[in-house]
Amino acid sequence: MVDSMAEQLQQDMVCEGLLECVHGLKQLDKDCFRALVESDEPLTIDEVAERVGRERSTAYRSIQRLLQSGFIQKEQINYDQGGYYHAYHPTDPSQIASDMQRMLNDWYAKMGQLIQEFEDKYEHADDAATVEG
Repeated sequence: MVDSMAEQLQQDMVCEGLLECVHGLKQLDKDCFRALVESDEPLTIDEVAERVGRERSTAYRSIQRLLQSGFIQKEQINYDQGGYYHAYHPTDPSQIASDMQRMLNDWYAKMGQLIQEFEDKYEHADDAATVEG
């Protein structure tokens, strides 16, 4: 269940909470992201699944959410004898932070617009009630 903004402001939050708050990511997504961050080299889906103790298909879905949110990057690695596989690595933290800041700015502008619409709508409702009364 989504907490109200007032409730969120009263909670103690850590920076990893942004993964959930801004992008709606789950605990498993955070675990997969942490596994990629803690690795010295890109990891395959199988390696991520092993590190977080989950099935390959479950880790794959989490990796897809992380890709869509821009937290990780996919890299194609080619075999010398032909064929390839994909490995994943975290996106540069400054890029992630910049994207979140941009999203926050867009949200702030949208909320400001909605607040203005609220004020305009109900300010006029008060005027109409005064005229009718």
